[in-house]
Amino acid sequence: MTDSIDIILSATFWAATLRIATPFIFGTMGELLCERAGVLNLGIEGIMTIGAMVGWMAVFQGADLWVGVFAAACVGAVFGVMHGLLTIHLGLSQHVTGLGITLLSASLSYFIYRLLFPASVVPPNVESFEPWLVPVLSELPILGPTLFSQYSLTYLAFVLVGVVAYILNKTPLGLAVRMVGENPAAAESQGVNVFSIRMGAVVIGSSMMAIGGAFLTLAAFNSFVFTMVQGRGWVCIALVVFASWRPGKGLLGAILFATFEAFQLRLQQIVSGDIPYQIFLMTPYILSIVVLIVMSRRAVYPKALLIPYRHEEH
Repeated sequence: MTDSIDIILSATFWAATLRIATPFIFGTMGELLCERAGVLNLGIEGIMTIGAMVGWMAVFQGADLWVGVFAAACVGAVFGVMHGLLTIHLGLSQHVTGLGITLLSASLSYFIYRLLFPASVVPPNVESFEPWLVPVLSELPILGPTLFSQYSLTYLAFVLVGVVAYILNKTPLGLAVRMVGENPAAAESQGVNVFSIRMGAVVIGSSMMAIGGAFLTLAAFNSFVFTMVQGRGWVCIALVVFASWRPGKGLLGAILFATFEAFQLRLQQIVSGDIPYQIFLMTPYILSIVVLIVMSRRAVYPKALLIPYRHEEH
């Protein structure tokens, strides 16, 4: 019990929590934006995987780290366009298309990796982002190591939450996104191009997801492993429901899940050998499912989510 309290009170624990939360924040904001426009994007797992691979590959080929992030965002946008064309313009099943995008992008990542490194057993390393210490603030006790000694992408993730929340709630563009997710026929009657708004939301949201994947290879680690995303995309979809499609609550959910994850990693070290490690690995997911069940009962989802829109029907 004392060891658990020591973990929770440690500044390094909370610093690690924010780092673990970073890809979840990017993925959750991307998925939330898609769903607020009425499009479920089950391609998130694969998009995060190919974003991780492309970002790492760009840096391995000599590009700057931020160029690698941009390359990941671009490939995410490409798969967003693909998903949008199939679901928004052709009206195909968002479930089937999303799973197809995940299978395609994840498999393509592995194919390209093996094409370039056919005999490599250990993935090559690249220079990764270093934590950026905010002058003066990083020297504060507790708060300094926790909040002001993070990776640049972690700061960007927190800024992104504010930007998404502001756009959705305070701007005409955000109102248009929410309208096409709730009542696309009414939005079109007000001159809103439903297809363009939905397409833009899916493309931008997919770019965010890919950046979340790139964080894993360019900051958290410095190499690419095919299984490194490890279900983070599916967790992000659950976090959107937990958040009731609100950016602020999405941030809270990402940090909550990351807290469980960081805690089990440290708890493994304390009781190593006494309890099977698989118990610790599944603990964050069990706790997240419980929280999701409790919170989602009152969730109000976008009314037009999963419903294709066709001009001729209105």
